[in-house]
Amino acid sequence: MRYLRLAVHQEPAVRHPMHQFVVEHEGYTVSRLLQYNIALDDEPAFLFHVDGDPEPYEPALRETESVRTYEISECPDDTFYLYVREAIPEHSRDFIGAFTQPGLVGLMPVEYREDGTVRLTGVGPAEMLQAAVDETPEGMDVEVLEVGEYDARRLDAGSDLTDRQFEAVVAAVDCGYYETPSEGTVEDVGERLDCAPGTAAELLRRAERSVMQNVVSTGPF
Repeated sequence: MRYLRLAVHQEPAVRHPMHQFVVEHEGYTVSRLLQYNIALDDEPAFLFHVDGDPEPYEPALRETESVRTYEISECPDDTFYLYVREAIPEHSRDFIGAFTQPGLVGLMPVEYREDGTVRLTGVGPAEMLQAAVDETPEGMDVEVLEVGEYDARRLDAGSDLTDRQFEAVVAAVDCGYYETPSEGTVEDVGERLDCAPGTAAELLRRAERSVMQNVVSTGPF
């Protein structure tokens, strides 16, 4: 079973209007699609967490033709949750169809970033993942960020870790480095990785920084 992480570069003409809002306005970094319900026929429901101030965002949302109804729940850190039901715009249907086809499992969240990319992860047989890439519509350029054998520990912990950093974290957990009190040392981690203790310590430091940055950027849930 394989997984595939992608960054889909969309031209403004085919980008969702509220994603374009994030791209064009300072103070907005990413909108994360957390969950969705497609059982509502032509008006599916979506739950987002948006990094940014809801006050300028809401008028643009209200003027978006495809949006039928929405609710906003503000967070204390200039972010907010957004529940929205909308009719899927015509130009978005082929894109959604490519990554929701039978045989493919999409992992949440899907990130709509300020650089205009949509970042998403799919899991399934290799041929299904390739089909999703092949069926991405015109006006969208697919960049493969990561591909490999599916490992939930790796994806949940933070996919920004390098393979070597992930190996270091696994070794540290296995030897009891993170137990209280600690049952392992960086020397033990280095021995398992066949590297110097200083190298092991640096790998762990970088891995921990990446994971903590991801936790903070995801926001409160």
